[in-house]
Amino acid sequence: MTKTTQAYLVHLLTATGAVFAMLAMLEAVAGDWAMMFFWLVVAFFVDGIDGPLARKTDVATNAPRIDGVLLDLIIDYLTYVFIPAFALFWSGLLPGWTGWFAIIVITFTSALYFADTRMKTSDYSFSGFPGCWNMVVLVLFAVEPNFWIDLLIVTVLAIAMFLPIKFVHPVRTERWRAITLPMALAWTAFAGWAAWVEFDPQSWAHWGLVVTSVYLTGAGAAQQLIYRERL
Repeated sequence: MTKTTQAYLVHLLTATGAVFAMLAMLEAVAGDWAMMFFWLVVAFFVDGIDGPLARKTDVATNAPRIDGVLLDLIIDYLTYVFIPAFALFWSGLLPGWTGWFAIIVITFTSALYFADTRMKTSDYSFSGFPGCWNMVVLVLFAVEPNFWIDLLIVTVLAIAMFLPIKFVHPVRTERWRAITLPMALAWTAFAGWAAWVEFDPQSWAHWGLVVTSVYLTGAGAAQQLIYRERL
């Protein structure tokens, strides 16, 4: 198989995320939140492996007709932002005006963030919260805190998108990768488990989601404090 063929196959793999996004959206409209998150977790897994494959096959050189970065951003906006925001609103987790506030804030701020040319740091981490609303909303579905807590979390994270706070990339951020990558894989497993049992409150998956989410959210800021880094 030629390098060109390999590179275009990686693009095709990335594009499957759009299919999984549509499947997730159909389940969201039907109100089947477990299946919606199942497809989002599948899309999250694909997003986690297509980047290393794209770099390994050098898609920019061997398959330049398709802009892999643009393709990835389009799919990420659907699966990370648009569908989770819809689920947060449509599910009633944030009732009344709070739901409208959440979907407007999430979609608006994320559109700006995804277009920010300074979203990546020198060590391939993210500058500001990277708009991973799929992860946030899944945890909210699993834990079901008071809607005021939901609203506070959405507001704080939306503001954090534009603050000089570091958020690690589980694959590309080299520092602590030996911990971060297993944590990200564990989060994916716990997320799939939680969706599989339809967010049964007795499931241990919820505790796993909380622990891994806390680490993935705070690891970058911890590195800034420990190593006195500036973005």
